[in-house]
Amino acid sequence: MNLPIWIARRYFFSRKKRSFISWLSIMSMLGVGVGTMALVVVLSVFNGMEELNRQIFKSFEADMTISPKQGKRFMAPPALLKSLSKVPGVHLLSAVAQDNALARYANAQTVVRLKGVDENYLQRQQLDSALLEGRLVLRQDGANFAIVADGVRRDLSISPVDILTPLEVLYPQSGQAFNVLNSEAFARERLTVSGVFFIESRYDNFVLAPLAVARTLFGYGPNEVTGLEIQLQPGTDEQIAKQALQEVVDKLAPGVKLTVQSRDDLNVDLYRAIYVEKLFVAITLSFIILVASINIFFSLSMLVIEKKADIQIMFALGATKTMVRRIFLAEGAIIALTGAVGGLVLGVLLCLAQERYGMIGMGLMDSIIDAYPVHLQIGDIALTGVLVVLITVLTSWFPAQRAANLESA
Repeated sequence: MNLPIWIARRYFFSRKKRSFISWLSIMSMLGVGVGTMALVVVLSVFNGMEELNRQIFKSFEADMTISPKQGKRFMAPPALLKSLSKVPGVHLLSAVAQDNALARYANAQTVVRLKGVDENYLQRQQLDSALLEGRLVLRQDGANFAIVADGVRRDLSISPVDILTPLEVLYPQSGQAFNVLNSEAFARERLTVSGVFFIESRYDNFVLAPLAVARTLFGYGPNEVTGLEIQLQPGTDEQIAKQALQEVVDKLAPGVKLTVQSRDDLNVDLYRAIYVEKLFVAITLSFIILVASINIFFSLSMLVIEKKADIQIMFALGATKTMVRRIFLAEGAIIALTGAVGGLVLGVLLCLAQERYGMIGMGLMDSIIDAYPVHLQIGDIALTGVLVVLITVLTSWFPAQRAANLESA
């Protein structure tokens, strides 16, 4: 066995009686362990929140969205749609027209986000698992239907079973003076509610309707849309598909500035906020681990004083400064790494238990999950280990150097 490590192990594990220094070392080890465990758990929770948001967005938003850089709408002629559909990796293309509107049902009313979609939209099957009641139907036997979010259903007390009470959607007409008493100031469409879906509270104000109905309501032309949503085939490289789609819109729509955005591009602000919060929390917990490791500095400093006679004997027997320094560096490593390994193991076990059993709930009634999401990443565990090693070297170096300098004392 390496002699410095053997001596350091004897100092830590083989004391005949527990002194204040040994108890301080144990407290240092526990402090590092608790800080390490907290860092692993918190980083995994942030990873879980990021993954959860990606799953939520994937349940409603398309893989790629084409929208104008300025304004709300643009022309999407059949030639553009045909060329986009032929791009490698494109599975489904849906034309979309959406805007805020006023919805009325019986004696209740509320502001909704009306989203007009074409017949390809429901083929994406994103809402199949989110359907709470009714059917996913937008047009049948010449009749127009609406699929509403659960929040709209609650606000208006909608019953999909009641086919006699229509959902009336109103939108201000352009060129008309805004006056709630003027019936001509609003365009109106009546729809039968066919189904109710729930994904997450941020989508609780959506109403899905046929694209033709939305265009008529908004006063759009036959080829006008607010966006084009594209579903990619599984396994398609998103960056390559995004670049190919951008080349098509730049070529076929040169007079209109259109941008192709992935699902992550549309929600980049949220992901950036999660990343910044994760970074600051990691820095904060790192300082906590550093404060706990300062006890290692004090315990090693006091151990150097206690073992001064032993150090002089080792020098008399031919020990070098490097060897003595390595003894106390190894002592600090034993204290810190024992706590770090224990903290890593406990942190991983807690995350796995939370992931499987959901022990800690979020306490939210309008969430698709009951427990806090966690997602372990090897990179976070490795980063935590490297951080503890650096802190250990930092806090152990000066006492070890002091011990090495006792040769000339």
